[in-house]
Amino acid sequence: MTEDYLAYYNLEAYLFEVVRPRFHSQGELDAFDLFSIIIWKANRAKSKLARRLARKAGTLEEAAKQFTSDLFRAESAKARLLLAMEKWGFYLPMASAILSVLWPEEFTVFDVRVCDELDKFHALGNAKSDRVWPGYCDYCKAVAREVPGPLTLRDKDRYLWGRSSANQLVQDIAREFSPKA
Repeated sequence: MTEDYLAYYNLEAYLFEVVRPRFHSQGELDAFDLFSIIIWKANRAKSKLARRLARKAGTLEEAAKQFTSDLFRAESAKARLLLAMEKWGFYLPMASAILSVLWPEEFTVFDVRVCDELDKFHALGNAKSDRVWPGYCDYCKAVAREVPGPLTLRDKDRYLWGRSSANQLVQDIAREFSPKA
C-alpha cells in the first residue's frame, strides 16, 4: 500500500510510474496494486472480481500474488492475455487494462469508447478465447493506425478515448442532456 496519497490521487500516473516498475522489479503485485488497476478500469467491477479471485486462491492477497506472478512468468504477450482470460477468468476489457499497465508497449486497453471511434471490434469483447488473440492484435493495429503521428500505443488509446468523451459531451450539450430519442 502506498502512503503517498498525492501520487495516488492521479491514479493513472501512479499505475504507470509506481505500480508498473514495482511489478517488474518484484515479479508480482499485491492486492492493493492489482485492485488499483481494476478500479482505474472499472470501479463498479471491483467487488465482483474480488469475490471471484478470493474463491479461486483462498484470499484476495494470495490471488493477486498468484495471478500477477503467473503473468510475470508467461513467455509471450499472447500467453499473458490468454492466461488472464482462461485461467483467471478476466474478460477482455479488464485483462487488457491490467496488461496495458504492466506492458504498455505490447497492450492497449480494449474499451467500448475506442471501439466506437474505430467503428469496429465491438463483438471482440464476447469472443471465445481461441479468437481473442488475433482479433485483439487487429484491434491494436487499428488503434495505432487511427491516430497518426509518433504517439505511443497508450497515448493513441488515450486520444481515441478522449475524442469519444469530448464528442459525447458536445452531443449531450446539443440535446441539453435530455435522453436520446
